[in-house]
Amino acid sequence: MKKYLLFLIFTLLYSNASSQGKETLKLTPNQIESIFLEQNLQLIAEKMNISLADAEITQAKLWDNPNLSVGGVNLWSTNKQREGESELIPPLFGSFAKNTQFSIELSQLVQTANKKGKLVAREKISKEIAIQEFETVLRGLRSELRKSINEITYLQSYLNVLKTQQDYLFQLIESYRKQVSQGNIAKSELLRLQSSLLEIENDSSETSVELNEQLKNLKILLSINPLINIEIEKDITNKINPASLSLTQLLQQAEENRTDIKKSKLQTKYFEKSLSYEKSQRIPDITLSISYDRFGGVWKDFVGFGVSFDLPILNRNQGAIKAARLNRDQSLYMEKQQINQVQHEVVEAYSNYLQTYDFYQKISNNELLTELDSMLEIYTKNLLNKNVSMIEYIDFMDTYRSNKQTVLTAQKKMQIQFEELQYTIGTEIK
Repeated sequence: MKKYLLFLIFTLLYSNASSQGKETLKLTPNQIESIFLEQNLQLIAEKMNISLADAEITQAKLWDNPNLSVGGVNLWSTNKQREGESELIPPLFGSFAKNTQFSIELSQLVQTANKKGKLVAREKISKEIAIQEFETVLRGLRSELRKSINEITYLQSYLNVLKTQQDYLFQLIESYRKQVSQGNIAKSELLRLQSSLLEIENDSSETSVELNEQLKNLKILLSINPLINIEIEKDITNKINPASLSLTQLLQQAEENRTDIKKSKLQTKYFEKSLSYEKSQRIPDITLSISYDRFGGVWKDFVGFGVSFDLPILNRNQGAIKAARLNRDQSLYMEKQQINQVQHEVVEAYSNYLQTYDFYQKISNNELLTELDSMLEIYTKNLLNKNVSMIEYIDFMDTYRSNKQTVLTAQKKMQIQFEELQYTIGTEIK
């Protein structure tokens, strides 16, 4: 129901945005992910591969069509052939087939050694591989989506920091303009404030360009109207302390949940089924037939039965069997390599998350950094009251912006590394 409501909201906004200009929609990360799962076009297209695999299974279950052949038909007869009533070939009914000889044969190929069952079993593995390929695409796109959300959240927060500084500088500049006009303050101090404001506005402009690029990427992932503006509500959920996680358990989870490992194992099973199928090809198939011959031999109406099959003397499918066995053995090595690679990825991702988590906790618990906003207001009042110099105030503004950016960057990196850890183990960490 929740997903349906979100989809309905987007449908309405899609139609309104074109006629009324940009619409702003505030969404939580969970709501964005719900829309992504419903509307991402690449996911929809990739999911069709599973239906294609189902079609291949259906095809593998079908029997070969029977074969009907008609031959030995004389399209005309000579006077000599028609001499004497005893030699006249009577019609089958009416005047049909009068003086006409022909033969009909119906044949059916019958596969031996359970070839059809083995082929179906192989195609079922192909379907499981298609499912894992879909899960791999989903896993990659979801990781990309979450990283984009973290980038947008960071840029929006940093723009708010710059806006806060801009608001204070606007107030100061207005106050200093009045003081300059009254001759109480040197014009150079006003110019210094305006120069500082210009730097912040330039930083804000560059940040907005980055934000627009990230929003474009997010809208593409969500497959929504480009005229809709998205504002992400900050996720205040605390991330899991990496010290509470067991690296051994994470390695085990990765081996159980990573889609590329599952795909490698399925690939090995596929080649095992292929080897079994190729071995069954050594046994020749049988063709059963029934034929009817009219006046073509000793008897007037002859019905005969037959069976035919290849003699497995020259070709016993040796090459295909060897290739299937080599593919199976090669796949076993690739499976081990994939597991080895994943284990190293998990260790790296865990170490990176541990480092970024510890750093963010360290700076977020720093009292001076948490009091920056109140200190900005105090410094602004002190500048107006001449308790601090212009140089001290500008230095503090630079420090304020730099420290705020450091905190936001540390938070972003921690969240991205957490998503990277979840990506490497192939499941959600709870």
